[in-house]
Amino acid sequence: MPKYRKYIVEPSLPEKLKPLEKISYNLWWTWNPNAINLLRRIDPELWDHSNHNPVRVLGMASQQRLKELENDEGFLTHIERVQTELDDYLNSETWCNEQYCYVWGTEYSIAYFSFEFGLDECLPIYSGGLGVLAGDHLKSASDLGLPLVGVGLAYSQGYFTQYLNADGWQQEVYAENNFSLLPLRLQKNGDGSTLKIDIPFPGRSVTAQIWKAEVGRVPLYLLDTNVPENTPEDQAITRKLYGGDSEMRIMQEILLGIGGIKALKALGIKPAACHINEGHAAFLNIERILDLMRSRGFGFYEAKEACIASTVFTTHTPVPAGHDRFYESLLRRYLEAVVGNAELDINKLLALGKVNPDDRHESFCMTVFALRLSAASNGVSKLHGKVSRNMWKDIWPGIPENLIPIGSITNGVHIRAWISEELRMLFERYLGLSWIHRPGDDSIWDKIPSITDAELWRTHERRRERLVGFARRRLAKQLKQRGAPEYEIKRAEETLDPEAFTIGFARRFATYKRGDLILKDVKRLAEILNNKNCPVQIIFAGKAHPQDAEGKNLIKKIVHTARENGFQRKIVFLENYDIDVARYLVQGCDIWLNNPRRPLEASGTSGMKAAGNGVLNVSILDGWWDEGYSPETGWAIGNGETYDDLETQDIIESKALYEILEQEVVPLFYNRGKDGLPHQWIAKMKSSMHALLPSFNTNRMVREYTDRFYVPLGGRWQKYVDEDEKIIKSLAAWKLNIKQNWKKIKILDIQTGNGDPSVGGKIPVTAIVKIDGLSKSDLRVECYYGGLDRDAKIKDGKTVPLLCVKENSGGEYVYSGEIPCDNAGMHGLAIRILPTHENMVLEYLPGLILWGH
Repeated sequence: MPKYRKYIVEPSLPEKLKPLEKISYNLWWTWNPNAINLLRRIDPELWDHSNHNPVRVLGMASQQRLKELENDEGFLTHIERVQTELDDYLNSETWCNEQYCYVWGTEYSIAYFSFEFGLDECLPIYSGGLGVLAGDHLKSASDLGLPLVGVGLAYSQGYFTQYLNADGWQQEVYAENNFSLLPLRLQKNGDGSTLKIDIPFPGRSVTAQIWKAEVGRVPLYLLDTNVPENTPEDQAITRKLYGGDSEMRIMQEILLGIGGIKALKALGIKPAACHINEGHAAFLNIERILDLMRSRGFGFYEAKEACIASTVFTTHTPVPAGHDRFYESLLRRYLEAVVGNAELDINKLLALGKVNPDDRHESFCMTVFALRLSAASNGVSKLHGKVSRNMWKDIWPGIPENLIPIGSITNGVHIRAWISEELRMLFERYLGLSWIHRPGDDSIWDKIPSITDAELWRTHERRRERLVGFARRRLAKQLKQRGAPEYEIKRAEETLDPEAFTIGFARRFATYKRGDLILKDVKRLAEILNNKNCPVQIIFAGKAHPQDAEGKNLIKKIVHTARENGFQRKIVFLENYDIDVARYLVQGCDIWLNNPRRPLEASGTSGMKAAGNGVLNVSILDGWWDEGYSPETGWAIGNGETYDDLETQDIIESKALYEILEQEVVPLFYNRGKDGLPHQWIAKMKSSMHALLPSFNTNRMVREYTDRFYVPLGGRWQKYVDEDEKIIKSLAAWKLNIKQNWKKIKILDIQTGNGDPSVGGKIPVTAIVKIDGLSKSDLRVECYYGGLDRDAKIKDGKTVPLLCVKENSGGEYVYSGEIPCDNAGMHGLAIRILPTHENMVLEYLPGLILWGH
């Protein structure tokens, strides 16, 4: 076959329509209803056919249609209005400018790395919650004016398109993304040639070009290996999201981490802080270390400390199997190629990816690697932070579990991107415009109770009607594609009731999410759904991983149940769950059902999207709902129990779910006043929005990341690397000395006061410590104390520093202090010694703590 020279043909627009190009290529339109309406007006049929992709619409629109629009005064006025809105947005003052204009200036950025980004259905480079969270993160970073850049991969086939065969078994199809017809721009050199980077792989170099998506003020850069310089095998590195074997995953993660840092450098972008969104991108610090060694002459330990000081890592996975692990022998080949001739011992890198660095048989874990090379680490809900501390506590032996340095920042959602246009208009009428710019301000949402019941309910009923219409069209389309008989297609067009109570369940079909829990007792479920006075219906959606047979069986079970008598027209499974389907569901359901096995749901942002639309949650107390639940905001299944017997758990919690539906939820929905309105239900909708909207949004979340992590970490990079590199070199040398001499430290004796003290008293504590090879200024000696639990462990311990009061001969020091007795009961204390340095980034260093009892 001949080789073809590639070139991109861009839409040719009349002069009056030229602003459409700028609007189409900035994904700001995805959370601006006025812009969406404008782009839909170009050609409504093409808009739907193109999966709501304005660039493709402009490219496919006929010249006749463009001529019509050029002479349509109403349309031109609409363009002018949206263009003005976009320009005002891009040029307005922002929260970041007001709060942190002095921190970065214009030279530095925050680099946010993620394996997937879910920005809109027209850009299918995401699979689910992780990607959609990343997309909402970028949108709120843009709203806040953060100097943030996103880095990801440009998957030519993305995640799979789902369809079900006649038996209800999931099938996967991979459609090809034509990047030239997506809202992406290929990055160029100054001479107009394509900007490319090279990443060293074993025995070869892999080349990647870079696509740019504009997300409001925030650029997102996507690496693409589908270029002629690469072999067909290497061109396939960016073909599928979550596809291929372990070696393909290594190649993708090296491309994301190593290649991502190289791409930023080629683009002239200097990240002062890097955010690793899940472990996939953890290799980025290898390239940062190598770059400091090559360009600044840093040693390995010095470069490592600089990178640690400026990196934040967010873990999203409470399931052990969800963390990438690689055999050392396979990974070593790739790391040797990456390191090349740099003076860097591969064994030191490999050790950083192990819980026990000395275990030659332990596999390399990306999460461990990220945790060891980050100054800040967090889970995505308070409960998930606790689960993560337990999961990774062995990295920090000797540290009490509650002190493991993994915190939490609870996820949120970008409210404007997920609420319906009707609800947005209600908010603007009753709340003004402040909710758009300051959604984390509690006082703004205090006006929600003032929305009239009639208006809120009319809005909600219209959205349910729209959901039912959408579900009918999609179901009919599914059946036609499957070759179903005409009568079955016609029946699909009459399925569901636009006035009936509607339950939504949509998420990834993994077994721990228990998509079939509500089907546990089909007889009881049939009675609930077929109550003539209080009818109920359920809409399911979601994908199983292509290799997850158990997840696929859950989908098949739902489809087969939906075909049984008593469930036809009452249960629907919508294929190919994506952002578009999610938007209809979270806006149009009456309740959002979520029933994972606690504590395996890290966060669960779909419930937040539903809550933002006034949809009430019925959920296990897991992830975000463990924080968001109150009797005023929704319903809880159980009280946060965990079970050893999973079958028993399913029976107990399915019964609890049925009882909540029968006794509380459905009766409340159908309890209507004389005016036909369910006033108590509406009150609960308002209460839910009032309580949850200020907290569970990405505006609050990104501000929290900025205040707690981005600003201090970015400041350290500037201080340690660009302003005074002596600081980081001194810190690295100090840490090496600490590690070399740590085992020489000994606690020789501990003395406490005699007798049992009374509340309000104090206990004197004295410790004699032998220090060899270090100075007393290198150490902090503390008394750790608190109440004991049933396992004789200190719960919620506190510390009191012990001061050196005497120096004896032979390197012995006497430390002394007092601990208060604030509460009665059984208590315990212990002496601990930790390293300390004025420029230490982490309070606790793995393996560096000494206890005495």
